[in-house]
Amino acid sequence: MNTTVTVTGGSIPQQEIDAYVSYVKDKYPGRKFSSIDIKLDGEYVDLSWQLEPEPFERIRRITGYLVGTLDRFNDAKRAEVEDRVKHGIGNFETLD
Repeated sequence: MNTTVTVTGGSIPQQEIDAYVSYVKDKYPGRKFSSIDIKLDGEYVDLSWQLEPEPFERIRRITGYLVGTLDRFNDAKRAEVEDRVKHGIGNFETLD
């Protein structure tokens, strides 16, 4: 995905835009950006950006083990997972 760069509030040379983009990308090495917004306000410049989401693997503590998936569990551990009590957040009434 390409990074979208938007300049609002005026115009600046491409060299300055490239410098701002380079500055933002240097702050987050290895990350990808979906957009970078450059807002001009007189002598001030506001930079804002959106990072692309990073994939992550969910890790849970199940029956004493830290696991991402249950594919390595044997039948006994799978049965233990099925039998466990899952706790949730119930409906709470607010106190006035």
